[in-house]
Amino acid sequence: MDHREFIDRISADPIITAAKSDEGLEKSFKADSEAVFILYGEVATIPGIVKKIKEHNKIAMVHIDLINGLSSKTAAVDFIRRYTDADGIITTKVPLMQYARKLGLNTVLRYFVLDSIALDNIKKQSQPGMVQSDIIEILPGVILPSVIKQIDEISRVPIMAGGLIRTKDEVLSALNGGAVAISTTNEKVWFL
Repeated sequence: MDHREFIDRISADPIITAAKSDEGLEKSFKADSEAVFILYGEVATIPGIVKKIKEHNKIAMVHIDLINGLSSKTAAVDFIRRYTDADGIITTKVPLMQYARKLGLNTVLRYFVLDSIALDNIKKQSQPGMVQSDIIEILPGVILPSVIKQIDEISRVPIMAGGLIRTKDEVLSALNGGAVAISTTNEKVWFL
């Protein structure tokens, strides 16, 4: 799947399921979400998890930082590319995102927006000439809409919000602030 199709599919159904267990994964298949963010697993199980997601015709994105047995080195990205059918990776590490882009994987770069330093880092990464992720995900997702709007203005790629989103109002607040989607492990939100 090319990068434009990835962004279009994410934007088409803005509530992204994020599974942190096998039970959550099974429930995610019943949601309308176009994508599943994989937030659990280990080297031995991740190919099977991705295969289940692909059998349900959903986008499979592996949060590479959370998979047991994978390091924070480019070899982890190589593993995902060679031994799974994942559509891409989620990471907090810019070098892994850049390498995944070179391999043709879709990427979500996560930022924890805790203070103005985080905003400065997003601004630096958004400079012309820098390799860009397909989407930036900001956490926590319940951040003020004005901050989401500010990040949207400085980012050269679409943004999504993730983490701590529990209600329809919080989903709408993030989307109205400029996020193209939200990701959540909260199964009640999956079915809004």
